[in-house]
Amino acid sequence: MATKTPKRGKKAARGKKAQNLTLPAGEETEPVNMESMGHPEIYPLVLTTKTQEIFKCRVEEDVTDEQPYKLINKETFFEDFKNRGPISDFYPVKKIIQEYPGEELLLVYDKDFKYGLNFYLIGTEEGKENYLNPPEVPEEQEEHKDYISEELYIYKPPVSKPWVSLGSEKEIEEESVKESTKQIRYMISRKRSRFGAPIKFSDQNASYVKDAYIECTAYPDKNFTLKQLEKDISMQVVPEIKDMSTQTKWTYPKNATTQYYPREFSEKEKKVLQQSKPLADFLESVSVSVEIALQQNEITNTFIDDWKSLAEDEGMFGDKSDTHLKEYQSFTDLHSPTEKMITCVSWHPTIYGLIAVSVAERLSFEERVHFSGKLLLQPSLILFWSFSDPIHPQLMLESPDDIFCFKFCPSDPNIIAGGCINGQIVMWDITAHADRIENIKSGGSRSKKAVLKPMFILEPDSNKEAMYIRHCAVSSIENGHKKVITDIHWLPDTFEINRVGSVFENRNGICCQLVTCSADCTVCFWDIRPQKPSTPQPTEKKKEESIEIPFDVPSTFLHLDLSWKPISKEGEVIYTDWKMERDPETGRLTTKKPVSLYTVHDGAVHTVQRSPFYNDIILTIGGWNVAIWKENVMSGPLLQSCCAPKRYTSGHWSLTRPGVFYIGREDGYVDIWDLLEKTHEPALSQNICITMITYIKPWTFSSKQQFIAIADYYGTLHILEIPWTLSRPSTNEMSSVNHYFEREVKHLDYVEQRKIIREEEKNEMELEKEKKKVKTYQKSKEQIEAELKADYESYLELEKSVLIHLGLIKLSEKMSYIDL
Repeated sequence: MATKTPKRGKKAARGKKAQNLTLPAGEETEPVNMESMGHPEIYPLVLTTKTQEIFKCRVEEDVTDEQPYKLINKETFFEDFKNRGPISDFYPVKKIIQEYPGEELLLVYDKDFKYGLNFYLIGTEEGKENYLNPPEVPEEQEEHKDYISEELYIYKPPVSKPWVSLGSEKEIEEESVKESTKQIRYMISRKRSRFGAPIKFSDQNASYVKDAYIECTAYPDKNFTLKQLEKDISMQVVPEIKDMSTQTKWTYPKNATTQYYPREFSEKEKKVLQQSKPLADFLESVSVSVEIALQQNEITNTFIDDWKSLAEDEGMFGDKSDTHLKEYQSFTDLHSPTEKMITCVSWHPTIYGLIAVSVAERLSFEERVHFSGKLLLQPSLILFWSFSDPIHPQLMLESPDDIFCFKFCPSDPNIIAGGCINGQIVMWDITAHADRIENIKSGGSRSKKAVLKPMFILEPDSNKEAMYIRHCAVSSIENGHKKVITDIHWLPDTFEINRVGSVFENRNGICCQLVTCSADCTVCFWDIRPQKPSTPQPTEKKKEESIEIPFDVPSTFLHLDLSWKPISKEGEVIYTDWKMERDPETGRLTTKKPVSLYTVHDGAVHTVQRSPFYNDIILTIGGWNVAIWKENVMSGPLLQSCCAPKRYTSGHWSLTRPGVFYIGREDGYVDIWDLLEKTHEPALSQNICITMITYIKPWTFSSKQQFIAIADYYGTLHILEIPWTLSRPSTNEMSSVNHYFEREVKHLDYVEQRKIIREEEKNEMELEKEKKKVKTYQKSKEQIEAELKADYESYLELEKSVLIHLGLIKLSEKMSYIDL
């Protein structure tokens, strides 16, 4: 029985092996055991030569026919999982190894492929003991076993049988290619004497039909007509839309003039007025004001051309008539092996012409879970680009996972904080590489007035190879956010908060705290300074727990690595105060409830940004519309746009014009809003790329030149130059936009008042209806009878007048009718 069973089990097991090999790397599958053969403790495996060398189970060297097994410690398996991950040959039985109660597992070499593969692992202690110490079998039972095996497995040659049709020949006949049209054959012949004969060309009349031009007109041929037997047609009902407009009638303007003659006093009237005391008193009272007016006319030129005074300097940079963004430069990481998108963009605060971008894999949540093993082998980076080299990044900051937001520290630009997709905070310190990125071609001068366009070039040798910089510290994954961090900001150096959310003065004058928000509906506050331990630790214990730091990683934030926790955590933040209050019932510190909640956007809100010119004006973008809000105005947004043709994905305020902001769409267009020109729709829409815009970040190089960085879904960073009309504010733009916001606030107040008035009117009308119903029910029985009697008498009078008018009754009958 043992000699013939492997042949059938070998073919079935090889089929299972083929199924396992088609699964993608990194996906955990249920381990396949030999339960169908009566051995659920056996798990067949395929061990490559590399795996045999690692576990010292090489065929014919470590395992032989005399000793075809090897005991392997569990720690050896765990170390292999740590080093090779999902590509380990033992990864399919990882769960079995982890749950194994003993310390050593038995690995057996299957030379005859009894279970289909070259090795198998015994997953239970009982199976291991039965293999190492097999039970003794009586000789009679062993002989009977051999006898049964010889009888059951006698080879029988195959016998030919008649073929039975099951319909396959019909399918073959239907799928075979057949000629559906009749073939046409042409035969062209020529006299043999004309082959190789000399040819002589001459002119000939085209109207001569023989051997001349003959017109071949088209005609339908029934042999090639195709009859359409079936046709798929789909229909969709859509609403009928009409564009209509109206305009008030405007009459043609006409110029009209008139002339009059002055009325003059007579000589007698002039003498009377000269001696008039009221006239003298009037002239004396207004003489001072008239003198002042004359002096002002001498000081100020009243005949000056106001339009020329309002005109701007014509020698400014740019063309006033141009309103489109101009492509200046673009950056793409050509060395990345995978397809990535840009998630965040930030200009360097002190080094002009240097911009940093974070990139992430273009994968959905399900795809990230599916390819989690491969993603661990690829670095997540923040790339530093320079205007001088659009191909090679200058620096690359490594991260444990994809970065979705990051910010430079305002106090020290060499300190960078970023938020990961897994909810961790990452810190970098590039102080050691500051000299590498500060080299400028123009003699190291940082003056922005020296040139109009940035020409910041690094050293030639440093441009060839980008430098990878490892992170200094990461936060504790257990105590931080549970989902992707969507935004991160440094608190100003003027204040800081404590663990209960109270705000107090920052006397150090250095930014040392961060605030982050995440998709898990929480906002966390972080402090980068070392926290004082609650209990003092002995010095001997500290020495034992010391960790060796790699030579290329600075120890700036070593105290935060893997132990960094938020000092304060809030939930349900919409518009509220971050100071925590004590619950009167439980006595615990809790966050305040949201002050107000609005459902304005028809999609997820991804941008909430305060205006750089007005501290109380906030721009929100989400779904297919945008909205502008004003703090302390709880009645709604000041501006709410209609639905755009495509979904909005990003946006940013203008840095120099109070009434301008830029909105990115998923179809690659940028909507430019100018509140001084239009408030109901964008003033301009411009196509930038063919895919979704993921981030927008403007930057002011000088008073005459501005740039805007636009990132797309395909990982390309577009640098565009902002035209003069969108960067240069008008003389009264600040006050004009402020007046627009105040007018909208008054409009909202008016709408709220009208709602209250309408509600009061509605309540009064309902009260009146209730009063009328009550009056009808309060009538007495006598009043109801009197009303019915009066109605009946009026009916009799009407009937009598109609009958008399028609002559149907006489006077005598009339009198009797009246008596009745």
